[in-house]
Amino acid sequence: MMDEGVSLARSKFLLLLECQGPQRSTDIACALGFAPRTVTEAIDGLERDKLVKREPDPKDRRAKIVSITDMGRTVISAAQQPQHKTIEAIFAVLTEDQKQHMKEIIRCLSEKTEELQRERDKSEGIADAAPVRSLHAVG
Repeated sequence: MMDEGVSLARSKFLLLLECQGPQRSTDIACALGFAPRTVTEAIDGLERDKLVKREPDPKDRRAKIVSITDMGRTVISAAQQPQHKTIEAIFAVLTEDQKQHMKEIIRCLSEKTEELQRERDKSEGIADAAPVRSLHAVG
């Protein structure tokens, strides 16, 4: 990704926004495990480079919603191309049957992960927890 001018940290921000949609900076900090100040500084840089934009949160006028821009999508797509080629080369060694078997294993693991997350959320009293990004997206 660095060959395309996107650091790992920047790519994490952009991928989160690309996959999960617009987010408040506090939600980004929570999702990525970064300190709020670190997230604010990163968003400042991404916004300066026109990769993300901030807009008022319609639910809370004190907060801002951060979303990826078209330029941000273009940058992250270009940065992922070498990664996708490497993944394709690695998985090319597998037969179609092996790939299908692996997808089934991933599906089973993903379902169990989601079940455990629901149980944990229920035991912690979290009613409307954001869904964990499923491993199904991998396949």
